[in-house]
Amino acid sequence: MAPTTKDALACWNSGHDESVEVNQRALIDKVLARYSGEFTVFRELLQNSDDASSKAVEIRFETKRYIDRNNSDDHQAPPLFDERLPDLKTALVHRWTFKNNGILFRDEDWNRLKKIAEGNPDEEKIGAFGVGFYSLFSVTEEPFVTSGGQWMGFYWKDKKDQLFARRGYLPDKTDDPWTTFEMDLREPTPIPAAFDFTRFLVSSITFMAHLREVSMYFDDKRLVHLTKDAGIPKQLTIPRGLRPTSTMGFMTVKGLKSTPLHITAEVMNWVYSTGTEKPKPVPIIEQIKSKTGFFSSLFGLSGGSTPQRAPSPLPQLAITEAEYLKVGQSTVVLAIFTAEVDVKLSQKISVELHRSTKKNPPRALKYELIYTGKDEYDASKKEDDTQPKATGTIFQGLRADLDGSGSAHVFIGHATAQTTGLGGHMAARFIPTVERESIDLVDRNVAVWNKELLFVGGFLARTAYELEMQDMRTYWDASLALKKPGEPIDPEVRKVFYGRASHNLRFFTFHPSTPSAVVSSEMRSAFFNCINRGQSFPVVSSAGIKPAVDVRMPDPTFSGFLRQLPVFPEELLDGSKLMVAALREKGMLKDITFVDVLKELRERPLSEEEMVGCLQWWINTSQQDPTGINDIRRELLSAAVLSVGSSDDGSERIIPLGGIQTFLNPRNVAFPTDGPFPGHLLPITISRKFDLTQLQKSLQWRELTVLEWVQHIVDPAVYTRGGEFNIVESPDWADRVLQVLSRCWPTLSNVNQTSVVGLLDKLACIPTSAGMKTPSEAYFSNADIFKDLPVVSLPSGVQIRGNLERVLTDLGVRKHVDLQVIFNRMIKTGDWTIPDLIKYLVSVQSTLQPLEIERLRLTPAFPEEATARQNKDEDGTPKKVPKFKASDLYEPSDVFRSLGLPVIDWQGKDDKHKWKSNSEEAKFLFNLGLRRHPPTEVILSIAAKDEPQRGVALNYFLDHYMQKYTDYTADAHANIAFVPAIHKGDKKLAKPLEVFSNPDWQLLGFPVLDPTLRQDAVNKLKIKEHPPTNHLVRFLEASPPTTEAQAREWFGVLSRRVSDFQPSELTKLSAMCIVPIPDNFPESQGPRLLPPNQCYFKTESSGQFHSKLFVFVDFGTSANSFLKACGTKGEPSVDEIVQLLLKNPRQFLQLAESWDNYLVELRNIAINFYLLGYATSARLRKAAILVGSRRVRRQKSEKATDSVDGDEEDWDPEYDLLAPNQIAIVDDMIALQQFGEVIFCAPQEDILEGEYGNMFPWYFTSALEIIGFYRSLGCKRLSDLVREECRKTQEIRGHKTAQEIRSLVLERLPLFLHEHTHATTRVHFTWLNNERNFVVRAFGKLTVTRSLNFAGTQSSKTIETSAIAKREGKGEIQLWLAGNAQVDMYEVATSLCRLLFDTHRVSDALLFTTILSMDLRALRRRGYNVDRILKQQKAEREAIAEALAKEKANKIALVSPPPISPKPEFVPIPAPLPTPAPLLAPVPVLAPAPIQTPTPGPEHAGNIDADQLSATPKAGPLADDDFKGRPKLSLIDGFRQKIQSKPQLPTFSDRGPPVPEKPITDLVTPLINIASNIDTAIKACREDKGDLIQSRKQMKMVKETFNDGYCDISGNIGDLTLLGGMGEVKLYSAKDVPNPAELFKVKKDAIARFIHVIMPIRDLYQLPPTSVHIFYDLAGGTIAFNRNASIFLNLRYYEAWHDDLVRNGSLAEAYTSWYFSLAHEIAHNLVQPHNSEHEFYFSSICEKFLPGLSKLTLAEK
Repeated sequence: MAPTTKDALACWNSGHDESVEVNQRALIDKVLARYSGEFTVFRELLQNSDDASSKAVEIRFETKRYIDRNNSDDHQAPPLFDERLPDLKTALVHRWTFKNNGILFRDEDWNRLKKIAEGNPDEEKIGAFGVGFYSLFSVTEEPFVTSGGQWMGFYWKDKKDQLFARRGYLPDKTDDPWTTFEMDLREPTPIPAAFDFTRFLVSSITFMAHLREVSMYFDDKRLVHLTKDAGIPKQLTIPRGLRPTSTMGFMTVKGLKSTPLHITAEVMNWVYSTGTEKPKPVPIIEQIKSKTGFFSSLFGLSGGSTPQRAPSPLPQLAITEAEYLKVGQSTVVLAIFTAEVDVKLSQKISVELHRSTKKNPPRALKYELIYTGKDEYDASKKEDDTQPKATGTIFQGLRADLDGSGSAHVFIGHATAQTTGLGGHMAARFIPTVERESIDLVDRNVAVWNKELLFVGGFLARTAYELEMQDMRTYWDASLALKKPGEPIDPEVRKVFYGRASHNLRFFTFHPSTPSAVVSSEMRSAFFNCINRGQSFPVVSSAGIKPAVDVRMPDPTFSGFLRQLPVFPEELLDGSKLMVAALREKGMLKDITFVDVLKELRERPLSEEEMVGCLQWWINTSQQDPTGINDIRRELLSAAVLSVGSSDDGSERIIPLGGIQTFLNPRNVAFPTDGPFPGHLLPITISRKFDLTQLQKSLQWRELTVLEWVQHIVDPAVYTRGGEFNIVESPDWADRVLQVLSRCWPTLSNVNQTSVVGLLDKLACIPTSAGMKTPSEAYFSNADIFKDLPVVSLPSGVQIRGNLERVLTDLGVRKHVDLQVIFNRMIKTGDWTIPDLIKYLVSVQSTLQPLEIERLRLTPAFPEEATARQNKDEDGTPKKVPKFKASDLYEPSDVFRSLGLPVIDWQGKDDKHKWKSNSEEAKFLFNLGLRRHPPTEVILSIAAKDEPQRGVALNYFLDHYMQKYTDYTADAHANIAFVPAIHKGDKKLAKPLEVFSNPDWQLLGFPVLDPTLRQDAVNKLKIKEHPPTNHLVRFLEASPPTTEAQAREWFGVLSRRVSDFQPSELTKLSAMCIVPIPDNFPESQGPRLLPPNQCYFKTESSGQFHSKLFVFVDFGTSANSFLKACGTKGEPSVDEIVQLLLKNPRQFLQLAESWDNYLVELRNIAINFYLLGYATSARLRKAAILVGSRRVRRQKSEKATDSVDGDEEDWDPEYDLLAPNQIAIVDDMIALQQFGEVIFCAPQEDILEGEYGNMFPWYFTSALEIIGFYRSLGCKRLSDLVREECRKTQEIRGHKTAQEIRSLVLERLPLFLHEHTHATTRVHFTWLNNERNFVVRAFGKLTVTRSLNFAGTQSSKTIETSAIAKREGKGEIQLWLAGNAQVDMYEVATSLCRLLFDTHRVSDALLFTTILSMDLRALRRRGYNVDRILKQQKAEREAIAEALAKEKANKIALVSPPPISPKPEFVPIPAPLPTPAPLLAPVPVLAPAPIQTPTPGPEHAGNIDADQLSATPKAGPLADDDFKGRPKLSLIDGFRQKIQSKPQLPTFSDRGPPVPEKPITDLVTPLINIASNIDTAIKACREDKGDLIQSRKQMKMVKETFNDGYCDISGNIGDLTLLGGMGEVKLYSAKDVPNPAELFKVKKDAIARFIHVIMPIRDLYQLPPTSVHIFYDLAGGTIAFNRNASIFLNLRYYEAWHDDLVRNGSLAEAYTSWYFSLAHEIAHNLVQPHNSEHEFYFSSICEKFLPGLSKLTLAEK
């Protein structure tokens, strides 16, 4: 492209052209290097012939003899062959001739023929790249072409590297229809292997669009003649459900057709003599990835080529010449599926394809697939097997590749080396690589075209597959229609059907393609994915053609009972493994699932044989996978149905398997098999074929029990049918049932026996002498009380004894007379007393049934002693004695009588019966429920009554506690007041939960246990020692202490329970008003009771001012500990002070009594501002709580005289409390002088104004950074509120003062910037040094009008000024000077500071004024390094003197030298500086260069380079200049360099004033001030209590921090996790440490040694014991860091540097190293960044404690 800039265009126009030369021979050779494939020349010529619409082609291989004979005029030429035919493998030929009868060459064809890389632009033609013809140069040097009466020959001019073409007309062959290519071979060579070449021609002609006939000659012998004949195409319909549009939508299949193709070959036997053995199919194992693109193929980056055949010699057979010349004919029939494709490309793709192929892409194209059907394939194989030649047939390459050997190729008119991966060849308009051997999938746009075509290929394969499946479905359906219902399919039909299915599956199986596996991968994807949603893949199954999702993999386990489920034929598995694997991978051919089993089971009942198979499958399955087996089994049983019997004779019975619950086990119970059985019993014909334990385990079926059998036979629906199985009518059946029960009765459980009895005891199932009776109506024969009883009589005559007797007894057959009869006959007569009755019952109790015993328990048959003694009423009539149940009475003992409890009447008529607790009668009564002890509730209720029963009851309870009352709990009897207690000095009965054993609780009014009570009563009555804490909380809430004395007692008692309170209870107490305030606290200040969290403990330091604001209490050490747990604090927090301040600032000021005291509180708030919450901070920003002051003119007395100057006035300050938006921060003294009486300003204190960035440890100001208190609350700077307007008179040009001031500023500014470290500059000194960027101008007069509009105040002042600086936007900085007055350096400094810094202090202007005003030597005395300036001035003076001396010498020599220019005005120019990045942009952290040994250089000795003074650090090694003129490195400086883990540039600080924050004065900072700051830094160290040390992500970086060495001042080393501690030292680990829990174990000894080193140093610095921690990481340069005043030291560096020395007993070096590390980190408590101030304090700390280090190291030595 031609240049566009003016300078470049001038250079271009002045140049001259030169041609680019191309070595054509080398270029063609490189192109031909890509044509390494077999038969390349003929492949290209055949394709060109088809593009030219040729119908026939002749290929001739000519020997020299044949050429000579044709060129000879002698008609008696010798014969071609001497005696016999030559061997085609070795006979040399000298010329190849290729002829076609297509369209003759036109002029554009002749022109294109001689152009390299200019392809055929016709989009319908295959040729694209224009290099095909040049493949001829691979065999010939000078090809010769004739066509249409013209000729063109190619030759190398002068036999060199430039190719020329010559064209002319033939003399006499203008009507020749042939286009001929003659190739005189570069050297004679045998013809290509004739047989293999013939196969190549067969495959090539297949997809040619026009070519129909090919002949091959050897001299005059036609070796091969091939003809192709296409049948009538058959239009096909695209199967439903297929999506014909490609992935990107560029190609759409619009139509399909199938065309039969016949190829006939006439081949001489001579050709077969050159063939190879028939190749055996070899599956492709390795994929070869092609990395070729369009252009890469031009330069020899081939990804593959057509496989080269290595001919193997055939056995030499004795064959005659006549047999060689015989011609054999063979034919092959193929089916070609063709897809007609519409192409719609985007404009971008079309343009890119045209660029790549030099032709427009076609709008329509065809995609063809050769498909060989099963019959054709078998016929071809059969012919191949019968072929007598060892080579096989020449059509073998067209046969379907079912084995995946890679013989099916992609055709682009001709065959390429790219295989398809499936069973047939494919042909389409793919864009190949230049060598036309493979498809280009590298070029981005060409790859889009080819991949879209590959989708069409996959779609066409799927379509062919679907159509074949449709034909097979038709065949299957026709076969089914011919067979009778119920008959199996004909085996021969199934064999044919499966054979075709196997063929199709193997044909359409996609194997990895070569050389690019992408081809088969893309087509495979399209093959499976070109379907619409819901469409499935059809496959063959045992039930015909079915969707693959409905077909299952064969499994012999299910073959016994799943007869209708479509299953993939097992016979096809071996030959279809890849296709089956692909279908299974896509989830379309699954294993048989439980759902499939359920589906078929629900569709039809199973026969007994099938049910046996189903159950056997289930048993095996349930044993293998028991997970979730219960739900699955439930589904199976609910679905399965069993068919028993035959429908022909009407005996068929359908049994749902879900109703089966039991099976019969004949080994356990011999049930009568001819009798009735329940419907849930599994038929015996099935159960006998299984192990019954498997049925029980797998199906949860159980053995039929006797109980279930009895339940069935006594079911009215069963026995009421009548007949021989009626248990209430048939004595024989009843006898058989009783016999069965007697045999199994001993094995039945008591529950089952009871259930059987319950089923039979109401039925008349007992044969007796009086007929069938219920068991309760029948008696054994030994019941002799009454003679008319029905006695058991069995028809079988079996004797009633043993188990049978037991059965009858359990059924209720009576052995004795009913008790009621006895009661009726004996008790009513009065003959028997209670002792007599009990004695009888004891004698017959072995025969009493449990029901009878229970009846005795529930019968009120026993009198009570007291009421029984009263036989008559007052009127003399006999009383009816009430009767009680035995459980209502107690045994007749004196203790129960004394307690007033009802006892049983045990006295007879003659009082001869005495009660004995151990007698049989007593035991019988106890069994009936007679009480031996009163229940707990009863005895405690008696104990709650009056004396004397109360004492007896309580003593009885305590005496019998271990025997009867151990289940007693106080909670269960909390409502009974029975415990003797003392409450407020009086005795009372208290409930057990209301009384406590500790007498201290009397002070709080709680009942306590009576001290006269037995000692064991506390434990037995479960009396608590203390009240529950929730009771205490409620008590204090309801009745708080009212006096200090009461509070002291109460809180003292409660302090001993503090550990028992829950945190939530303490929180509640902290907010409850329970603390009585002191008597001296005025009532006007609040209520008499306060919550603990609003009180504070009295201390000696409690200020008088705070005592007016807060309540301070002291109830003694014990009581105070309780209040402390409840939230009482030692002193008010800052937040609490702020809340009071915000509540009433004026009252707060009044209580403070002075503005000074108020400011003290304000300073405290400022220091601790970071502790305040967001809401409190927001309120502070709006409240009028800040102190503002303005000056007010003092009233003068009459005697007062004017000031000396006459314009000075005296002022008094006026203070007020204002909101932040009403106060300004003073940063401009001139503006303050002008507007000080109309505006309130903040106190000029750094801590309040916000200029205290380095006065306090950085962790105190982390929340504010350096914004400050007033600034953070929203106060604006005064300089931001004042607007300036400058007026000037006429400019004084060339003013000397302006030039001097500019030089002075540029000279002194680096000194000022070196000391100014707390803020960055807006512009760099290098930028300012440019004469266009800093301009000083002088004017006659300057006036400045300053306007103020703030807080409702508007004011304006106009004064004259001597200097003012101006800057418009980012333009130049101008300094205006007034010519009518002396320049005031303070005004110069103030004006420049405003433009140099975003924010500046008042002290900055004073410092700059001092540097500008003072003499250089005076500055040097104050510590400033001004040697560079003095030496530069000296050098300039010497240069001027030298120039004058030369001028004088020249005049003396009478030589006229060039005129000397006048002396320029002095403008100092600093040393050259590297151009820095803008200061406002982030400064990149450069990789530090290693420190190199300086090289002496005297020319800049003692200078301070400006780049060292600027904000941007200098990268690179230090020159010697950087060391000269500076103080020598101290011990500390050298150590600091040594311990840096990474090489860093040291930052030197000229030791001037200790803290360059204030204006420079002649005074030196007192040492006491420095010592005080060091003490502050030491005391600031503290423990870090966090378990996770997180990085400070948002720390602002300043310029000095880019020189950080071993210390990470931000703590930004990644998060650290607390692992634990060793003694007082905590250990942390970084996240990159694997298995941190193992760190203690692995490095325990090293940690201990490290602690042994740092502890003496920590004590030397007097640091708090817990302020030093250890951390461990795996990488990084951080040796130590300071976080929140906690110091962290790296164990990894200790191990690397000192652990070996320490282990060997040498500690001195370790002490020294970590001494300085700790000093460095302690200095960060005062100064955060690494600047001169930090360096100063680091040195000061080291110097202070250095004697202690000396003692430590000497003691160690």
